[in-house]
Amino acid sequence: MNYAEHLNAHPIFETIQAVANEQQKEAFVIGGYVRDLILGRTQKKDIDIVCVGSGIELAEGIAARLGPDVQVAIFRNFGTASIHYFGLELEFVGARRESYNRDSRKPIVEDGSLEEDQNRRDFTINAMGLSLNAANFGDLIDPFNGVEDLKKKTIRTPLEPEITFSDDPLRMLRAIRFATQLNFDIEPETFAAIQKMTDRISIVSMERLTVEINKIIMADVPSYGFKLLFYAGILQKLFPELCALQGVETQDGKGHKDNFYHTLQVLDNAAKKTNNLWIRWAAILHDIAKPPTKRFSPKVGWSFHGHEELGARWVPGIFKRFKLPLGEQMRMVKNIVRLHLRPIALAKEGVSDSAIRRLLFDAGSDLEALMILCRADITSKDANKIKKYLGNFDKVEQLVYEVEARDKIRAFQPIITGEIIMATFDLPPSKEVGEIKVAIREAILDNILENEFENGFDFMLKTASKMNLKPIKTKDEIIIAFIQNQV
Repeated sequence: MNYAEHLNAHPIFETIQAVANEQQKEAFVIGGYVRDLILGRTQKKDIDIVCVGSGIELAEGIAARLGPDVQVAIFRNFGTASIHYFGLELEFVGARRESYNRDSRKPIVEDGSLEEDQNRRDFTINAMGLSLNAANFGDLIDPFNGVEDLKKKTIRTPLEPEITFSDDPLRMLRAIRFATQLNFDIEPETFAAIQKMTDRISIVSMERLTVEINKIIMADVPSYGFKLLFYAGILQKLFPELCALQGVETQDGKGHKDNFYHTLQVLDNAAKKTNNLWIRWAAILHDIAKPPTKRFSPKVGWSFHGHEELGARWVPGIFKRFKLPLGEQMRMVKNIVRLHLRPIALAKEGVSDSAIRRLLFDAGSDLEALMILCRADITSKDANKIKKYLGNFDKVEQLVYEVEARDKIRAFQPIITGEIIMATFDLPPSKEVGEIKVAIREAILDNILENEFENGFDFMLKTASKMNLKPIKTKDEIIIAFIQNQV
């Protein structure tokens, strides 16, 4: 097969050919770009170029040809160089062969031939190359029948799978990630090798593992990848809390749903609604604390009371272990895990404005994410039940947005602040201050109290008097201090 017509449509390949010819190097485009070209997928913006000789020297020559504004990033320790050019990221490396120490993913690298470079690739579908040389420009070099594996929708290693995975255990996760993204099968011997070699995962840094896990999560049907991780035995090592959801316990003829497969269904449902990685993580974690909260009652059967609160408390630890960001993204996931039962409970129990106002206040800027998660959480094998539950949820969601449009609760903050309470009663930050703040907030959300200073201050005094607290400043003194920015 020859792809010269396609390569000719991209002037960059002609430039690479010209410089490689000047330097008397053989050069090839290899890897994901070739794979996606053959599959007819959207072309990757990152293009890997392999040459026989110095990849850095080739990159420097190409940058010089492209113009003075084109810069080369050189990584001499790795023998690679990269060029950013009109939205493309070109990476250049000399063909090499690798050998590995069993206790490290860092290879011993030596110069090699194109054949040796293709041997070290992870999968047959990523080992294909296209020649950029004048004599055979565009010719496909496919020593491991990668094209046939693309036709069969199969992930397979070029060499014996145990050798490939022992050399670099991250490739086990990459096999599952590619299978998930492409909707391919993993060839049986390759998958058996993954099952056999899961202990090797321990030498891979969590940062690298999480990159692959996040790519699985962002696939169109992420549950496929998580099932492969589970059946391979990798998920048990990386995410035991998620695996603990698997299984159904029956007592007195009463069983509960398999929360592992329910969670994967929720993840798939969320994936249909959003490309937000963090909402998808919330789908994974929304029921994560069900196993330790599971209880059986002869009257009502199985319950998981408090799993949403415990799950929210687990979120920071799980994020930290997976080296995920601990800032705003984690806070959002924690919040919607904590709140995920609230909108669904409103749909079942009926809706009051005060309940909706509380939900709006607690959800704040996470409301839309929460609603996506809750809608995804509606699962059943009974299509009629799904239709009924979704219909009820539609009504709740409509009311939520109507109340928000009317009352602007998400932007609401009680005008009587903790600083005002502390200044009025000469209190330090304390339990009493928190209790007064909550009482004021609840009264406003219940429409008992208008959110304005006069009534709020009087309500604060009445609440405090029940706690035997006496003010040391008057309302006027607090107003003056407030105006002077002293409170």
